[in-house]
Amino acid sequence: MSVVGALPFMKPLYMRSLLSQGRRHTLPASEFRSLSLEDAISVFEIEREAFISVSGECPLYLDEVRHFLSLCPELSLGWFEEGRLVAFIIGSLWDQERLTMDALTLHKPHGNTVHIHVLAVHRTFRHQGKGSILMWRYLQYLRCLPYVRRAVLMCEDFLVPFYQKSGFKVQGPSEITVGPLTFTEMFYHVRGHAFMRRNSGC
Repeated sequence: MSVVGALPFMKPLYMRSLLSQGRRHTLPASEFRSLSLEDAISVFEIEREAFISVSGECPLYLDEVRHFLSLCPELSLGWFEEGRLVAFIIGSLWDQERLTMDALTLHKPHGNTVHIHVLAVHRTFRHQGKGSILMWRYLQYLRCLPYVRRAVLMCEDFLVPFYQKSGFKVQGPSEITVGPLTFTEMFYHVRGHAFMRRNSGC
């Protein structure tokens, strides 16, 4: 199923110009759409503030953000309010059961697992539940993609309860380390697609 089938969760990139014709004088109060290269700097600015200030590391640096938005923009999701990016998720495809160091930089186009690299919320909009809402919408969107079977991510231990509330389960300690940081690997099983097509509007 194409990205078009994922509406109303996301608006495909090619529809933006058509949609904007009816919005010449106003911006939508709230909009979810896949990200483009034009969004890369805004993405990195939010990510840098969210992660470097806490851990000293970024999941994706600017060249890596551009790399994934070039290869697989359909696996990203941005939340915009009045045209301003307030939260985002960036993912890519992976083709193994567990994440390895290669998963940090590679997109495997024939994989059936989505590796969620990063979820970040602008500091002005934190503690409003936006991260949970964005993750819910992203997972609903993944259910509309027939090639996706699982979603995986790695996070620091203090974030495990947050992702558990979104339905992720602990897979175990990640083999990946970044400097002194260690991570827990988590997965989300995307259920049967026939069921989801009947019940999710795909």
